[in-house]
Amino acid sequence: QVQLVESGGGLVRAGDSLRLSCAASGRTFSRVPVAWFRQAPGKEREFVATMTSSGGNIYYADSVKGRFTISRDNAKNTAYLQMNSLKPEDTAVYYCAADVDGNWRESWSWDYWGQGTQVTVSS
Repeated sequence: QVQLVESGGGLVRAGDSLRLSCAASGRTFSRVPVAWFRQAPGKEREFVATMTSSGGNIYYADSVKGRFTISRDNAKNTAYLQMNSLKPEDTAVYYCAADVDGNWRESWSWDYWGQGTQVTVSS
């Protein structure tokens, strides 16, 4: 079992930066992949970034590549999403997910979810 709690969201202006955190509890966090998804109003939840347990493999959605950075500190049971050069279209609720079984780009493949943190980017 893995419990996830996101934090770090807020209201920022276009071009600003934010760092989201995902604090995990449970002894297995360090051994499972982690991902960030986001969901804007009226839209489906979409993949943002993922990282394997060791951090050896990292993948990003094309829309955030070069601006967002996923990382994790297994000693602290925490994953992060550094978001730079934010755009109004990045506005969404951001969710942390852990442990995947299937296509990691699909939200239904992930077993554990946090409650989400709101990110709002004004123009």
